[in-house]
Amino acid sequence: MNKLLVFQTDFGLDDGAISAMEGVAYSVDIGLNIRHLTHNIPQYNIFDASYRLYQAINYWPEETTFVSVVDPGVGSDRKSVVAKTRTNQYIVTPDNGTLTHIARFVGIEEVREIEERNNRLKNSELSYTFHGRDVYAYTGARLASETISFEEVGPEISTDQIVELELYGCHKVDGGIKGQIDILDVRFGSLWTSIPYEDFKACGFEFGEDIHVEIYHNDVLVYSNTVNYGKSFADVAISEPLIYMNSAYHMAVAINQGSFSKVYGIGVGPEWKIVMKKA
Repeated sequence: MNKLLVFQTDFGLDDGAISAMEGVAYSVDIGLNIRHLTHNIPQYNIFDASYRLYQAINYWPEETTFVSVVDPGVGSDRKSVVAKTRTNQYIVTPDNGTLTHIARFVGIEEVREIEERNNRLKNSELSYTFHGRDVYAYTGARLASETISFEEVGPEISTDQIVELELYGCHKVDGGIKGQIDILDVRFGSLWTSIPYEDFKACGFEFGEDIHVEIYHNDVLVYSNTVNYGKSFADVAISEPLIYMNSAYHMAVAINQGSFSKVYGIGVGPEWKIVMKKA
């Protein structure tokens, strides 16, 4: 193991929760290299947690251990697991859908349920609401430091048994393609869609082409316009919209130096669909 331990939560940084998780990890091994993916996942948003893991994981070395805690079911009978990816990385997380994008786009080789009798912070047995500290940070640190092996996490469970969220994906329509607005490029308000670049490309769209974009909220049309398809934001004037391939190799819609989401009141999730067609 490379001793890299990467934390992701919806806890924010306004209190001592993250510091407590770091402290637990360093108590296991002061030589750990702790990093942070994000702690600004919207509260309870498992889909966002799943997507952000997928967005980042391929750029980390093999044997990196990730701890992802977005856990609205903390204290319930949901499982706590460690998944080993096909790229030889480890994710410590509640089994609540957080592994969805990893399972679909990266691949999961093996999953083990955390055996809390052996992999839980000492004297935390009466704590039911901070498994991020007591179970996940502790287990992640023990794994990353090779205090335990992957096999010592607990019993193996079938990869088919893990909880997965429904992904909309994309669908061909007459003259184009339809997808879902999955998530935002948060600081800049760009719309990241469920349409992979390869599926978009297969529709015959070319750089510099004007494409007709329609956005629906619960099947009600809320945006309709012709948008240029470019390689980068510089391909259009400031304040002009464009279609581009984002860093996750999916199609996105943005405003050059502006927030598409704020300007047009566009949100994310299953109720938001987008259609791109030949203009």
